[in-house]
Amino acid sequence: MTTIHVAGGIGRAPTAMAAYDAALADANLHNYNLVAVSSVIPADATIDVVDTAPNLGPAGNRLTVVEGKSVAGPDDDAETVATAIAWATGPGPGLFYEASGTDPEAVEREARRGLDAGCELREWEITDRDVLVSSVAADSEGYTAAVVLAAYGDSEPIC
Repeated sequence: MTTIHVAGGIGRAPTAMAAYDAALADANLHNYNLVAVSSVIPADATIDVVDTAPNLGPAGNRLTVVEGKSVAGPDDDAETVATAIAWATGPGPGLFYEASGTDPEAVEREARRGLDAGCELREWEITDRDVLVSSVAADSEGYTAAVVLAAYGDSEPIC
């Protein structure tokens, strides 16, 4: 059985990439090569929402994730940076949906609406739904990032 760890993070730095890296560090997912997948949760997986992800293997390994990400800079005129991942599970497979923006409540609503639409496309029994939102006040002088990641199992060697 695979455990999918869901964690959020925030970061501030002088560049967009450095702010994103700092947000990944806040979630303890900064030392992996992230490989993004779309949205399907395997039937045998369990979801574990954590403040920070546990050690999932050596630095430099490949880690499969679903990722919500939002980054704003000093010229973006954003007061808040927000992202979310919503998920639906049941006795079979499930789904993740992500959304990003500048209003945490709107981001959560969008993630939930997308999830509802995705569930409507499938004939799966869905019994549980949840969402994790990560948001932070934007830095008017630098870059600000918010992330939520669903990390699938342990990392694997990249080569």
